[in-house]
Amino acid sequence: MTVSVILMMPHGYITFNTKCIRTAMIHRFEILKIVNQLHMTRKCWMFFLLIPFLSEAQQVRKSKYGAEVLQHTGWFKKSCTADSNKRMIELRSAIPSITYDLRYATKVNFVKQALYPQYTSVTFLRLPAAIALANVQKELAEKGLGLKIFDAYRPYSVTVKFWELIKDERYVANPSKGSGHNRGLAVDLTIINLTNGKELDMGTGFDNFTDTAHHTFTILPETVLNNRKLLKEIMLKHGFRLFETEWWHYSWPNDRNYEVLDLSFEKLSKLSSK
Repeated sequence: MTVSVILMMPHGYITFNTKCIRTAMIHRFEILKIVNQLHMTRKCWMFFLLIPFLSEAQQVRKSKYGAEVLQHTGWFKKSCTADSNKRMIELRSAIPSITYDLRYATKVNFVKQALYPQYTSVTFLRLPAAIALANVQKELAEKGLGLKIFDAYRPYSVTVKFWELIKDERYVANPSKGSGHNRGLAVDLTIINLTNGKELDMGTGFDNFTDTAHHTFTILPETVLNNRKLLKEIMLKHGFRLFETEWWHYSWPNDRNYEVLDLSFEKLSKLSSK
C-alpha cells in the first residue's frame, strides 16, 4: 500500500510517497517541526495530516451489517507484532496427529453447499487456543483417543453468506457482531478412536439443530452421555467454554480484543509459513 503525504504551501506543495505508514508518520512529525519554525498557518499543513489517517482507516472496514472487520494482511501482521497471542496457527502444524473433516469445504453440511474453496485443507485458531487444543489432544491420546475438527476459523464473508441463506440466530451468527469463528477463537469438533478412526457416539451428528444436540438434553443412552461428558470436561479443563445448544462447539475467551477477520485461508497459510 502506498501512502501519499502532501504538505500544502502558500506558493505550492511538497509531496512524496511511501509504502510504510510508520515512515509516513515519522516524516509527518519531522515536517511539522519545520512548519512550526516557519510559523506557517494550520491551513498549510492540515491536508498533510489527514492523508496517513485516511489510509490507516481503510484497513479496518465497517461491513454493511456494522461490524468492524480486519481484511488486510499488513494490519493483521501489525496486530500480531503488537500481541503475539493474536497469531493464527494452522492446527495440523501445531498438532500433527489431529484429524480434519472440514465440512464447509464440502456439500456435507446443513446448507448443502460448499462455502469454503474446494480442497481447503487447512484451518486455524489463535495461538492460545491452538496451544490449549494441543494439550487436549495430548491428554486424549493417553486414552487411545483424539480430536476430529469440523471447523475452526471462518472468514467473516462466509458468516455473511450463512446469514443471508438462513437469517436465524438459532443456527447462524449474526454478522452485525462477528462470531468466535471469525475471531479465530471457536472450534467445532468431536472425539475419535485412534485405533479405527471412528467417531465416539455423541447422539447426533455435527450441525444438528434439534434439542437432542443440547448439553442439557439427557434422554440419551449412557454411553452417549459419557462421551459428551468426556469432551466437555476435557475442553473446559483446558480453558475452553461450551456453547449450550451445540455439543460440538467450544470457544476460547475473547480476553485480548481479538479482531473479526476476513482473511482467506490462502493468505493465512502464506503468513503462517513465513
